[in-house]
Amino acid sequence: MPRPLMTLSFVLGAIPAISMLPIPSSAIAQMQISPQAALERLFTTPQLQAEWFAPAMLNQFPLSQAQQLIAEMQADFGAYQEVQPSGELYLVLFERGRVAAQITLNSRGQIAGLFFQPAPMAISLDEAIEQLQAFPGEVNFLVLEDQSELAALNADNPLAVGSTFKLAVLAALRQQIESDQRSWGDVVELRPEWKSLPSGFLHTWPDGTQLTLETLATLMISMSDNTATDALIHVLGRASIEAYTLRNRPFLTTREFFILKAPQNISVLERYRSLSSLQGRQQILDEIASYPLPDVGAASSTHEGQSQEQLTASEIGYFFTPHELCALMAQVADLPLMGVNPAPGVVNAEDWARVAFKGGSIPGVLNLTHQLEAESGKTYCVSMTWNHSEAPLDEMRLSTLYGAVIKGLSNNP
Repeated sequence: MPRPLMTLSFVLGAIPAISMLPIPSSAIAQMQISPQAALERLFTTPQLQAEWFAPAMLNQFPLSQAQQLIAEMQADFGAYQEVQPSGELYLVLFERGRVAAQITLNSRGQIAGLFFQPAPMAISLDEAIEQLQAFPGEVNFLVLEDQSELAALNADNPLAVGSTFKLAVLAALRQQIESDQRSWGDVVELRPEWKSLPSGFLHTWPDGTQLTLETLATLMISMSDNTATDALIHVLGRASIEAYTLRNRPFLTTREFFILKAPQNISVLERYRSLSSLQGRQQILDEIASYPLPDVGAASSTHEGQSQEQLTASEIGYFFTPHELCALMAQVADLPLMGVNPAPGVVNAEDWARVAFKGGSIPGVLNLTHQLEAESGKTYCVSMTWNHSEAPLDEMRLSTLYGAVIKGLSNNP
């Protein structure tokens, strides 16, 4: 949904504009830049340039935030030294540490995807809980080993989890496939009313494009594609997903979520929030079905004195406990599509026989959830959520702690 994590993983498809004008020499040089050189430039140039980034990325992650992120890394880890290739990733070396990085360039040489994650150091579960308790706002945390609780903090307290709700959509899809109502190869045509805002790229594809349910599910999980998600919600039926999460009724599509949060729809949002009946809220969702999507920028604007952090950490969204997320993850973790994006940098997939991941990040909300299978046969579920309505989240702080928990588990499989 609410996009994949920015400091953890931010991936946007950027479609280059077509122009018949001559291409300036600076643009030609931009198109020829390598991913490693583009990454090095972020740390060796005093001031970042907007032209280095795809427009769609800047809509979600302004240049000032990118500049701040680079400065924070140098403050935390010391002077920049160099960038080294490391398999599919890069390692950014600093005086006092290193950060895993992944970068994607579009056809114009602009940054369309960017990922930073400090290399995790192992931490004990008790230490993790102690650190989490110092976080502002609300947190919850759970570690299971073969369904037995190893560590827990507020594990029965539901919090907003952003795109991790998509595990419930996948669970409902799998149930319908296993009951012979559908098959992975079923083909649907992309419809305009299914289209949402990024993350993802299907909203840019033509109406009528034919897509299998397996393709939609893979994009929903690996890229957190919101249009793929809404397509599946419409195909499966809202009620089939609500069966997995009675708390989240009516179960919003991401399109409905964005429309309700749009500044121009404040009166509709207030009416929705004032209603406690399922029928009343459903009537409002029926009403807004014809509303246009807000601009991408509206998703990060304020709402008459309420920040997006306050809005998305309120009752508008998707709320789960860690126990519920681990239960959903257990139902889908063995699907091959769950390993397409294992959250590299947060977890070293080579430490595990199988890795399944889903996370979610929207203003004021961050969740990370993994199921990990060790070579010994042990299975772990790790879920960590942070909600804070008063200030932007330090995503790297949580993700570093989370990665340290997983590193500790991998050291004692």
